[in-house]
Amino acid sequence: MSEAIACDICVIGAGAAGLTVAAGASQLGASTVLVEHRKMGGDCLNYGCVPSKALLAAARVAATCRGADRFGISVGEPAVDFAATMRHVHAVIAAIAPTDSVARFEGLGVRVLHATARFAGPREIVAGDARVTARRFVIAAGAGPAVPPIPGLDRVPYLTNETLFDNGELPRHLVIIGGGPIGIEMAQAHARLGARVTVIEAARALAKDDPELAEQLLQRLRREGIAIREGTVVARVHPLPEGIALDLGGEPPERLTASHLLVATGRRPDLAALDLDKAGIAHEAGGITVDERLRTTNRRVFAIGDVVAGAPQFTHIAGYHAGIVIRNALFRLPAKVDYRALPWVTYTDPELAHVGLTEADARARYGRDLAILRSAFHENDRAQTERATAGGIKVVARRNGRILGASILGAHAGELIQPWGLAIAQGLRLKALAGMIAPYPTFAEANKRAAASFYMAKLFSERTRRLVRLLARFG
Repeated sequence: MSEAIACDICVIGAGAAGLTVAAGASQLGASTVLVEHRKMGGDCLNYGCVPSKALLAAARVAATCRGADRFGISVGEPAVDFAATMRHVHAVIAAIAPTDSVARFEGLGVRVLHATARFAGPREIVAGDARVTARRFVIAAGAGPAVPPIPGLDRVPYLTNETLFDNGELPRHLVIIGGGPIGIEMAQAHARLGARVTVIEAARALAKDDPELAEQLLQRLRREGIAIREGTVVARVHPLPEGIALDLGGEPPERLTASHLLVATGRRPDLAALDLDKAGIAHEAGGITVDERLRTTNRRVFAIGDVVAGAPQFTHIAGYHAGIVIRNALFRLPAKVDYRALPWVTYTDPELAHVGLTEADARARYGRDLAILRSAFHENDRAQTERATAGGIKVVARRNGRILGASILGAHAGELIQPWGLAIAQGLRLKALAGMIAPYPTFAEANKRAAASFYMAKLFSERTRRLVRLLARFG
């Protein structure tokens, strides 16, 4: 006999998006069911943000040891125990896992079902031996690795973000297909830990970022010994007795051999098991169709996070979507998504962060009504003290001072980008950041310097000097 469960909200998927909805709904008094057929915490905790940043942190320590002589400290080449480094990665996951655990959510009053969910109708799902009816459903099933149809790929062992962190052997030569943030981050991490690394990208690496700052980062990575092949396609893959061969397209054709292959060509939601058609939910290959309130074509069902067609695939967007749904589903407020102040960060060293419009997008929209402002980190005293002078801040604003976007390449860029996101979200002008008092010495002074540069030409103009001389006549 199947168990019949009725609730206010049923959430499908226990990743960042689903957990946020389930925790919020239950604590606000709504009876809540959470369905997950894999690991609690989803992609971010187990295969994405957490393990990748833990591996990057270990790689940064290795790089710090190699560069310690800049500070008069002799360390030498570090001895890397790659298996121990991976144990560090899994220890970090284990430390965070209790926050996302079944025990914690049951303690919050959430009914957790470990099963695969599928819709049986517009208001009902089947999950294992249970049939769940709910006033509202929230699909937060996440996404998995998108594997390109490269001939021969199915005949060789390859890694994705879901298997990479179970590899305890330092690759002799790691070839990464895909030059997006995941591919570039893992390239630097493995190179700093001692692997030879090649990145193959069919178009432009870090294509969504400001080309000027992205190219500076790529040149930095090339100086660290990483081969980055842009505009290059993999035509075919072959197994070898001790590795993998990759035939590259172009003239003349070229062959690479790798000990390990990482496929990092994006992620795609797998919706087949959900039986969405039975619930009247429109969907396509890229995800579920939603309106600005994240409602599907079945108005009782919301979709959030990586399953949403066309939505940015970031953990912070998953959390943002969750807040939109809670306001709509529980409080009947017509909250809508707004991506104008969407930030993202590539967590290399130095970091590359962005929020708002790029220069190219802003020029397409506003033409010549733009001001491009810059502040280089080599002009920042704190950056000099820490020998972290690479990169700088680039701000895009209208000529009236309204901030449209910002990109930052440098140490702590992911932290430094946040005031610019607040400024865009609140419609602030450059005057707000230029007038801010920043403690000295901090990297954040570079933000103030970039904003203040907008006013320098007027402040030190001949007209201003004449005004000063005139006022001086009055004593």
